[in-house]
Amino acid sequence: MKKILFAHGFASSGASGTVATLRGLLYDPVATGTADEVRVLAPDLPVMPDDAMALLWSMAAEEQPDLILGTSMGAFYAEQLRGYRRILVNPSFQMSRLLTFGGMGRQEFRNKREDGARDFKVDKEMIAQFRAMEKESFKGIDAREKQLVWGLFGDKDKKVNHQKDFQKHYGREHFIVFDGEHFLNDKVLSHSVLPVVRQVLNL
Repeated sequence: MKKILFAHGFASSGASGTVATLRGLLYDPVATGTADEVRVLAPDLPVMPDDAMALLWSMAAEEQPDLILGTSMGAFYAEQLRGYRRILVNPSFQMSRLLTFGGMGRQEFRNKREDGARDFKVDKEMIAQFRAMEKESFKGIDAREKQLVWGLFGDKDKKVNHQKDFQKHYGREHFIVFDGEHFLNDKVLSHSVLPVVRQVLNL
């Protein structure tokens, strides 16, 4: 069995449509019970960055995923999970800035959470944690790390655009621009993300 650890975006959950679609695209009844069976692990990430990163490190150590796939905020976290193969889709490397200028206060979750929570609060402590964590981005990148990371960027993403940051630190070998926006849909997942997932997992 091959495992994908999925890190969702801001105000989302492991029950997002992206996860459901990804599981559907990767499901192959013929592969069930074989080495090619793919399981997508998608936890609800805690809203506080330090707690979210701690959970991801813990799950990665326990589950030893073959791939970590992150979108937006989740891709920001995934970038720092050194030593694992990672796909970063529309990574949001400046969460503190985004939230400072457009996200303070009460926020509603876009997807159902396992704990039943419907909303949460963006406060100064959360932003401070993001700001501190951002200082750890792109540290310890060597030739091996560059081979472990892929960056996928929507050419119509009007929310975040960190293509230059990715290329500066990881180069262009695994840099991919796709036809799409910040939020993913079934077409993008099927035609742009899935082929990279299959390539990385040798499916």
